[in-house]
Amino acid sequence: MKKKIIVIGSGFGGLGAASRLLTAGHDVTILEKRDKLGGRAYVYEKNGFKFDGGPTVITAPFMFDDIFEAAGKKREDYVKFVPCDPFYRIFDAEGKHFDYNNDHEFTLEEIKKRNPGDVEGYEKFIKTTKAIFDKGFVELADKPFLKFTDMLKVAPDLIKLQSYKTVYKYVEQFIDDEFLKRCFSFHPLLVGGNPFDTTSIYAMIHYLEREWGVHYAMGGTGAIVNALEKLILEQGGKIHTEAEVDEIQISNGKATGVRLKNGEQLQADEIVSNADVAFTYKNLINPKHRKKYTDRKIERTKYSMSLFVIYFGTKKRYLDSGLAHHNIILGDRYQGLLEDIFHKKHLAEDFSLYLHMPTITDPSMAPEGCEGFYVLSPVPHLDSGTDWNEMAPKYRDAIMDFLEENYLPDLQENIIAEHYIDPLHFQDVLNSYKGSAFSVEPILTQSAWFRPHNKSEDVDNLYFVGAGTHPGAGLPGVLSSSIIAQDLIGKA
Repeated sequence: MKKKIIVIGSGFGGLGAASRLLTAGHDVTILEKRDKLGGRAYVYEKNGFKFDGGPTVITAPFMFDDIFEAAGKKREDYVKFVPCDPFYRIFDAEGKHFDYNNDHEFTLEEIKKRNPGDVEGYEKFIKTTKAIFDKGFVELADKPFLKFTDMLKVAPDLIKLQSYKTVYKYVEQFIDDEFLKRCFSFHPLLVGGNPFDTTSIYAMIHYLEREWGVHYAMGGTGAIVNALEKLILEQGGKIHTEAEVDEIQISNGKATGVRLKNGEQLQADEIVSNADVAFTYKNLINPKHRKKYTDRKIERTKYSMSLFVIYFGTKKRYLDSGLAHHNIILGDRYQGLLEDIFHKKHLAEDFSLYLHMPTITDPSMAPEGCEGFYVLSPVPHLDSGTDWNEMAPKYRDAIMDFLEENYLPDLQENIIAEHYIDPLHFQDVLNSYKGSAFSVEPILTQSAWFRPHNKSEDVDNLYFVGAGTHPGAGLPGVLSSSIIAQDLIGKA
């Protein structure tokens, strides 16, 4: 039966759901509050540079292929993916680096250079993460977990896979060298988790990367947004930008449509929210319709850290800098820094960084002869009480001084484009509760059935996709949520 469906927000969860629902024969309208699509994958353009706002690590590229295939199209006719090698270049506090990719022998050689004794342990680690990957990703990522019994059915397997251990503790069983432990345990940070708190199920990200590689979309992540926009319009979908939703309208416990900030009302049979789950419940749904997701429950949930991101372009190239496309620069402190960010909610003076240098792979992201970057530092969300209006320029200077001293000589005199975002941007522009960058933190007691469900428990005909619902943040997670939403609406 053809249904009229509104999708609120246009991150990858929303775009994936919109296309899948159009494929299923529904009438779909996307409402996006900003001037263009993308959500966290918004593209900033400045002085001829293109800066991807958000996700830059593409794993499981087949999940994009599936969306296009379902619509009878080929993804490669819309956007081109190229593999990254190495996946990451990870630097220790002394500036020595470790590379890895999906060439098993290459990775073993890199481990051998660092600590020959860890080669055998790594082999064991990889074997065990396959079992976690088969269960956690292949089997469960696109299952909705709407009933507690869904959780009970898989509990014995999860216990057998040591899901009660944290990612760091899990890695520690196999690896002795402290730096290598960090190299194989940092992955939860890519989805908003602390490696010392996040369930070891997330150790499968390393296996997932090995299985399908880490890719880059030529033209940047924004090129995937444009490809999906083109596909959705070809499928007959409707897209409205600068259309901010003020309220989800509810009658007899069912979502019936939305009212926009400008007063316009739109009717719908079903609503899919790709807006932050906490924001949707707290700001778009009248409290009288919220028995379960009360303000108190939303407040008591644990949220991921935030990010401080500087996008910058230089008038010179840095191809001989020793940097790769994806770089992770780990400071001296690891556990202590994460403790500050996640538990103490304290903005530390030191930092660990992710430095993205897409122009190594794709010079089209910058004017000729120029280099484009973004550097990201995990920071506490807004519960830290940091005054970012005052702190942001100082924090920016500390990061840029560090990069100039250690990795990018004469950096600041060569910058010709720059823009930064901080936790206030996540709160005020991206509508992220507490300015968290990845919504609900991926700890065991907030995973699967314990996470906000893909089908609202308070309001009928309301569904969730994106980072804050099951299975979680990261491109494979949010695209899995769009499969779940399509299936649930198909059964409704």
